[in-house]
Amino acid sequence: MNNQPILWEYRLQAEDSGQKYLSILLHKFHFSLKVLQHLKQGERVWVNGRFTYLTARGKEGELLSIQLFFDEEANIPGEDLPLDLLYEDEYILAVNKPVGQVVHPNHRYLTNTLGNAVIGYWERQGEHRLYRPIHRIDRNTSGVVVIAKNQFAHQQLAWQLERGQLHKRYYGFVQGVVRKKEGTIDNPIGLAPDSFIKRKVQPNGQPARTHFRVLHRYPNATFLEFILETGRTHQIRAHCEGLGHPLLGDDLYGGDPMLINRQALHSSVYAFLHPATGLPIVIRAPFPEDLRVLMKKLKFDIL
Repeated sequence: MNNQPILWEYRLQAEDSGQKYLSILLHKFHFSLKVLQHLKQGERVWVNGRFTYLTARGKEGELLSIQLFFDEEANIPGEDLPLDLLYEDEYILAVNKPVGQVVHPNHRYLTNTLGNAVIGYWERQGEHRLYRPIHRIDRNTSGVVVIAKNQFAHQQLAWQLERGQLHKRYYGFVQGVVRKKEGTIDNPIGLAPDSFIKRKVQPNGQPARTHFRVLHRYPNATFLEFILETGRTHQIRAHCEGLGHPLLGDDLYGGDPMLINRQALHSSVYAFLHPATGLPIVIRAPFPEDLRVLMKKLKFDIL
């Protein structure tokens, strides 16, 4: 899937007549100003097969064509690492991140990250791109991570994320028996005092909403489904601690590591609208083996 010009097309409707192409792209399709600036460089905008300017005004029935071509130098080094692909097209890449892998390089993890793996994969395909993950999950959380393959896709998905149109579903095992069948945790989260890592429910934190549903109750634990309305750092982990039901294995937040040596949390489903077609996309990551083993242990009340 080498870098080739990507053509985005739209047939103007009656309500578009008299509008500048710039205005249509900006307000109707939420193109960012940064992307529009790129479109001004070279002949990248056509109407009915002829070059035009973004400031020209459109007419009903015209075919507006945009060349989205982003051949970019990688911003991190690529490495030949395993990569569990869930979905890929010209705009997005979705992977199943394993436990123990960091999503993006940082001062503590310079290599062996998901970013290094993705760039290495693209380089082997002859592609030159920046690494643009739409969201991050913790090093010891497994599951779906979605990466934009160009600036346009990243901007479109970021716009959906800001407006709550990206839907993320997690599965996790918490300590103790959660009595409510379902509910919403609406507690702000901020950095815990005397910590650079841990988050804590506190009044002056950022707004955070987590919806949960009980899937199964064990004698001393509960299997839950989580749906995030916001995406704060460690949101599920901090909210579970605040409820008095920390995730199993999550020793940073008071979870018991006896049965599993990582937080028992999996990013299972990621649903959004495709950045180019607008059609629904649902990405699912299979349930990991270590959580299947945990499920069997809980059945026999080993806690």
